[in-house]
Amino acid sequence: MGAPIATPSRIKQPNSSRCFVCGVENEHGFALSFYETAPDTVETTAVIPERYQGDPGVAHGGIVAALLDEVTLRAAVVGEPEHRMLTARLDVRFRSSVPVETPLRVVGRLVERRRRATRTRGEVLLPDGRTGAEALLMDHPDSGMSRARLAELGWRVVPDGPA
Repeated sequence: MGAPIATPSRIKQPNSSRCFVCGVENEHGFALSFYETAPDTVETTAVIPERYQGDPGVAHGGIVAALLDEVTLRAAVVGEPEHRMLTARLDVRFRSSVPVETPLRVVGRLVERRRRATRTRGEVLLPDGRTGAEALLMDHPDSGMSRARLAELGWRVVPDGPA
């Protein structure tokens, strides 16, 4: 499966160096790229390796929660990629078994942005379109980092490789 391609309707968000989900230098992580696909939506495609299973053939819930945590945080900063946030509360509902070694669409949407809190919703969608897991994030802003400081920490847009 090739890497998703950035287009005018798909704006690529920055990656981190060492993040488990998006870190491009984390040899144990996913190194996922996230794209803004609408003014309130971010998404990616993920394949959970077999080594991250819980029951045979089923992704471990903690791994699924990590994907949801990342996509909901990214939805909270659509259009503001240098804005940093920390998870205040992540409520996850597992609706169906999430398979390993299968392409999954992971989508986050901004629900509400207020002065002191942001709410987003994330979903892990199975190949047949059913929701495997969903999350609601309640977050509070904790920005305060300059673009230069973020760059020092390895937060940058990494060009897509060949498709």
